[in-house]
This record gives sequence, C-alpha cells and structure tokens, in this order.
Amino acid sequence: MLSPKRVKFRKMHKGRRAGQATRGAEVAFGGWGLQALGAAWMTNRQIEAGRVAITRFIKRGGKVWIRVFPDKPVTHKPAETRMGKGKGAPDGWVCVIKPGRILYEVDGVDAATAAEALRLARHKFGFPTRIVARRK
Repeated sequence: MLSPKRVKFRKMHKGRRAGQATRGAEVAFGGWGLQALGAAWMTNRQIEAGRVAITRFIKRGGKVWIRVFPDKPVTHKPAETRMGKGKGAPDGWVCVIKPGRILYEVDGVDAATAAEALRLARHKFGFPTRIVARRK
C-alpha cells in the first residue's frame, strides 16, 4: 500500500473538496488516462486496486503511471466511544481528488487494450471517471 515515509504532523484537518483540479489535469506521460469527474477521497487501497486491475489486463505489455499519492492522514475513533476526548488515532491514508484530475496513465498498448484496462480500473472507485486520450 502507498503511504508517506514520514510526515510533519500526524493528524490533518478534513478540508474542503470544492473546485476543479488545476494541476494534474492533463495526460502528460502516456497515451491514455483515467480522469476523475467528481470530488472524492481516494484511499491507498483504491489506488492499489486500480493499479492491479490495469497491470493484470495489459500483461506486462505497456507502462502504467500512477498520478496520485495518498498523503493525507484520516483518523477514526474506536467503536462505541463517547463524544469528546479528542481526535481519533490515524487509521489510513487518502488522496484528495478534485474533478479533472488524471489518476492513471497507460502507454505502450493499443487503444482498445488501454480502454479496457482503464474501464476495469474505474470500477474500483466510488466516483465517476472517464477515459481520455492525450492531446496532439
């Protein structure tokens, strides 16, 4: 699973997911990409599940770029705990996804193979995505 080696602070504010992605919104490395159409928190497990789905389908035929990294800690309080007593312990890592963000890129395979691999990956997420081609 992806996670930072070290962070400056253990816990982070929740934040807001308003607006469009200004960075990482263009296909930069591969020929095809998977673009988010909605705002969400993408967990490190979802990122890994999407990567596995893509790499299994293309069978070492091409190259895959992961364009997101889970650098935000998420906390949870134990079950059946009363309110108060501070913030919960860190439980996992997420990446803040805004609409327009490119999640994965694929190259080195034909268009049909890339489209099917990215289609399999989109089923791993709880937010809408689309498959985009690199601009000439």
